[in-house]
Amino acid sequence: MSVPSPLMLFRRVAVAEAVTWAGLLVGMFLKYVTDTTELGVRVFGMLHGVVFIAYCVTTAVVAVDQRWPRGRALLGLASAVPPFMTIWFDRHAERRGALAREWRLVLDDPATPLDRPVAWLLRNPLRGLATALVAVLVLTGVALLVGPPG
Repeated sequence: MSVPSPLMLFRRVAVAEAVTWAGLLVGMFLKYVTDTTELGVRVFGMLHGVVFIAYCVTTAVVAVDQRWPRGRALLGLASAVPPFMTIWFDRHAERRGALAREWRLVLDDPATPLDRPVAWLLRNPLRGLATALVAVLVLTGVALLVGPPG
């Protein structure tokens, strides 16, 4: 199993985050404006929450591998909050050369404490994917325990 490039992985997750935002916004319109159903909010609220967390995990992994400065990493994370900003950030990062077509830590030796776990995730793709999925599930569970925003 090969890992998609940082550019392709980030783009896929950024688009998925924006699509689930759109579904949630439609669901909110149906629930609060037309007062017809809250099914869209139930379905897309949960789906968007999971994809939001997956986007944040992906952003953290890509930021470490691509050696993003702290400001870029924070901007990437913050772009998940306003609707559709993940797509803007994806394009912004690509234009600035911040999303490579190769993973640095697949071949390079980890140089920092944050590099080590990211290198392990990338060098062991099946275990890395399983670890990322568990992280998303655990963080989703924590979010559910804390409660919905607002």
